Amino acid sequence: MLYQLVKILARLAIKFYCRNIAINKKDILQTDGPLLLAVNHPNSFLDAIIFCTLFDKPVYSLARGDAFKGKFISKLLFSLKLLPVYRVSEGVENLEENYKTFDLCKEIFKQNGIVLIFSEGKCINEWHLRPLKKGTARLAISSWEDDIPLKVLPVGINYSSFQKFGKNVKIFFGNFITADDIKGDNSHGKNIQSFNTNLLQQLQPFVFEIDKKDAKALHQKFYVPQPLLKKIFLFIPSVIGWLLHAPLYLPVRRFVKKAAFDNDHYDSIVVAILLLAYPLYLVIISLLVFVITKQWLSFLLLLILPLLAWTHVQLKKQLD
Repeated sequence: MLYQLVKILARLAIKFYCRNIAINKKDILQTDGPLLLAVNHPNSFLDAIIFCTLFDKPVYSLARGDAFKGKFISKLLFSLKLLPVYRVSEGVENLEENYKTFDLCKEIFKQNGIVLIFSEGKCINEWHLRPLKKGTARLAISSWEDDIPLKVLPVGINYSSFQKFGKNVKIFFGNFITADDIKGDNSHGKNIQSFNTNLLQQLQPFVFEIDKKDAKALHQKFYVPQPLLKKIFLFIPSVIGWLLHAPLYLPVRRFVKKAAFDNDHYDSIVVAILLLAYPLYLVIISLLVFVITKQWLSFLLLLILPLLAWTHVQLKKQLD
């Protein structure tokens, strides 16, 4: 229930936080399971949020295990279909918990579900594909050994910015990897190597390789031209939208910049706070206007304010 509610809010919010999401194979979004999404990891949990909003079916996401601290937090994260996976840096003693998570994933696969795994293992804000960890291969091969007809889908996701809202996103879906693509007569180690080679070959053309200082390359890959008539028509609503939302956005941005020492999570934290705070902000503004004007039409602001925010997203600066 909580997952479905958050998904509805996130689907609305992503329209404002992302100007454009381009996908090469949109029909895959209706794919049934059992399916494992093998994705690169450039932008913390915003990566997972985007895929959860795009797919029709629920998407279970593997998340860093150290976030699952305490019974309440763990229960909350599980209700959001997040499953813990531990790295060596989070304690060797916790690695045994990964077997439980993999067993949960296989149960999801048996129900034709979808699981998302970040094959690089760690989030870094960069336009670069890092070496793949073995977790994706191990989960896939273990599922095939249990006769689960799992399909693994290589996915590359790229962002025009890791700091600005109104970003352009490009997503590329590859070709399914199945048990038939991995030779079963090889040793376990060679099967993992064969799987990762296949996955790497598909991900490489999907993940942009761009130096952070190469403004020209960023422009070529991500810039979306805006028709002049659109700019003229939306200019005034865009300015009004910025003025009305600055009292919410600017304090959130300032707070996160001070609190988020790990900058690779800045973008996602901003999105998460705005996702929770924006509905409350709309209600407060509408109530204030109603108290002042005594007009029930004040509550139309619940619709008008998001539209004004959308106009600003369409026209604001696209790249860092």
